[in-house]
Amino acid sequence: MKSILSLSLLVVVFAQGVGQTTTGVLSQSNKGKLYFYWGWNWSGYTNSNIHFKGDNYDFTLKKVVAKDRPSKFSFETYFHPKKLTMPQYNFRVGYYFKDDWDISFGIDHMKYVVKQNQTTTIDGYIANTNSSYDNTYDNQSILIDEKILMFEHSDGLNYVNFELRHTDEFLSFKNISISLKEGIGVGFLYPRTNTTLLGKERYDEFHLSGYGISGVLGINITFYDKFFFQTEYKGGFIDMPSVRTTLSKADTASHNFFFSQFNILFGGVIHLKSSKK
Repeated sequence: MKSILSLSLLVVVFAQGVGQTTTGVLSQSNKGKLYFYWGWNWSGYTNSNIHFKGDNYDFTLKKVVAKDRPSKFSFETYFHPKKLTMPQYNFRVGYYFKDDWDISFGIDHMKYVVKQNQTTTIDGYIANTNSSYDNTYDNQSILIDEKILMFEHSDGLNYVNFELRHTDEFLSFKNISISLKEGIGVGFLYPRTNTTLLGKERYDEFHLSGYGISGVLGINITFYDKFFFQTEYKGGFIDMPSVRTTLSKADTASHNFFFSQFNILFGGVIHLKSSKK
């Protein structure tokens, strides 16, 4: 999390510095262009209170720590066509409806993993589970391990979103242009949540679970008006009031938290209309 925040600070400072040189005039027309990109993210999350509810229990685990789970780098994992969706990835396709404005659709495949063997606070009750956890709790300490809970949006958190972005070109020479990208987005969460709860059978299915809002700041380097490299810092808020946890529809969880991403992306540009000014 600290490394993500440090990288984001560098992006913001750099953007503020170069922003003073932006002329507001693009070297060429973008209107009518289609772009797409693919890349990877490293994510961080604030602590959250997770509320679990079912026929025989209703309790909240407070200030739960969660982290991402980026895949260990290898060319086989990150670039093999059959394994592209295994790492934490970002996909987006967008269309410039004006020279400096575009609208886009994307999927941010993050992974949210509750840290095991952490001590947290529990409030509520658990009954008739034939386990040592049957009790009424009043903000007592409890150890999260696999006996009581494993909770992961690990295939993945899946923020499916639409964004409105603005482009500020601040440097152009020969066949290279460098631009600042700023945007806001909104979307829904469609996670595949891997859960074991109170000894119940493991559940791991996709389920529409909530919504998110976000903002993004990025640096784009485009070559020959056809290919580009882009880095982004993205952050926002996620609210998930309906997370499935077991085979029973009566068993649900809810939580909300802030998230951050640092993204490395590669993409291409398709000219649907002439780009000459």
